[in-house]
Amino acid sequence: MSATRRQVLARTGALTAGIAFTGAFSELFAGTAAARGHHTGYGPLVPDPAGLLDLPKGFRYRVLSREGEPLSSGEGRVPSNHDGMAAFAGRRGRVHLVRNHENRVDAAISVPTVKGLTYDPMGKGGCTSLELDGRGNVLSERVAIAGTAVNCAGGPTPWGTWLTCEETEDKAGTNGYTKDHGFVFEVHGADPQRTGAVPLTAMGRFQHEAIAVDPQSGIIYETEDAFQRPFGLFYRFLPNRPLGGTRSLRAGGELEAMRVPGVPDLSAIQEPGASFDRIEWVPVPDSQAKQTPIRLQDFGPKGITHAQKLEGCYWGGRSVYFVSSFARSGEGSAADHFGQVWKYEPHRRRLTLVIAFGPSTDIQLPGESPDNICLAPSGGLMVCEDGSGAQHVYGLTKSGTVYAMARGRQNIGTPEAPEWGEFAGVTFSPDGETMYVNCYTPGTTFAVTGPWG
Repeated sequence: MSATRRQVLARTGALTAGIAFTGAFSELFAGTAAARGHHTGYGPLVPDPAGLLDLPKGFRYRVLSREGEPLSSGEGRVPSNHDGMAAFAGRRGRVHLVRNHENRVDAAISVPTVKGLTYDPMGKGGCTSLELDGRGNVLSERVAIAGTAVNCAGGPTPWGTWLTCEETEDKAGTNGYTKDHGFVFEVHGADPQRTGAVPLTAMGRFQHEAIAVDPQSGIIYETEDAFQRPFGLFYRFLPNRPLGGTRSLRAGGELEAMRVPGVPDLSAIQEPGASFDRIEWVPVPDSQAKQTPIRLQDFGPKGITHAQKLEGCYWGGRSVYFVSSFARSGEGSAADHFGQVWKYEPHRRRLTLVIAFGPSTDIQLPGESPDNICLAPSGGLMVCEDGSGAQHVYGLTKSGTVYAMARGRQNIGTPEAPEWGEFAGVTFSPDGETMYVNCYTPGTTFAVTGPWG
């Protein structure tokens, strides 16, 4: 097992370091309301008597859904492994939550197969959809897509659908699958039958993580969380029908991978503010990876740029931001880090390292291995921690203040050796009044309300 961030810092004597991160943090809020905020947090977390979720004073939570409970649709039980999620506005003030289930072949509770919504009957993953009324009550819960595999993250589209991403590249005949996996699927939360279970094959077959859509051009950016060296790539997809609405992505397009001239591995760049112009986008030789995974394909004598643990991805202002959760030289990266946030400006073809975490950073703030991220309408970013020890949702402000917003209290270990499930899928209601977040294990979806202003 690889050393955790806390173990590494203990060995290096960095346990009392006081700098949480380095870089121009205000960059992360470009073009958003959060850029104008001066938030400093909500105070200390208050222990939850119910032992589920600690929050600051004045905040409260409601459990919307837990794995194993019956789906109100009657289709089966709520599946395991709650992961990426997004919230969409419905009619009459309603909200539709679309939630990933990162289920592999050994999932405790798989996503039930449903006619017209199942891609591969042997796939255990997929999405469920919750419909909430204006008061936050759950009106319905049902399957939104089934028969997919390892649905990790994804991202919303400008026309109100969710793109769910398979974080695998298993082919038919592997692990019992009857079809190839490693695709993106479009999911309509309010009416899943409108989108069905059709893979968007032109967007590539690889270990997908997250996506972000440029609302002006319709170009879609994609991260790849490959588990072995050579690590993943950062892609862009040029749709034939950009911003065409539901099902427009089925019209295909071209997939390209990012090349930073002279930089084969992003982990080698350690100084925040380091910037690279004239970024190149190279057509992917075989986007379906029929014989060879994309990251192993021949991109010519100049090669291609890789990075370990490419995860969160979002659009802000005129740029796309993406996260490398960590890099470990012992696993094949060029250098070590405990988290990077990169910004790509399409209009300038410029890539900049905005934020770097560790190794000389405080082990408590902002936690280990930043993963899912979202912009908070009340001002700031919310970051899901994915590491060892206690698990938090952290808030980050423009001024660089890091504060704990939530702490998981569901012990999945033992009293002697406690463990806590990671957080995932943090997102906000369309009116900004409610934060929704998942606990991965045991699969739990929370709605958090309080004085967000």
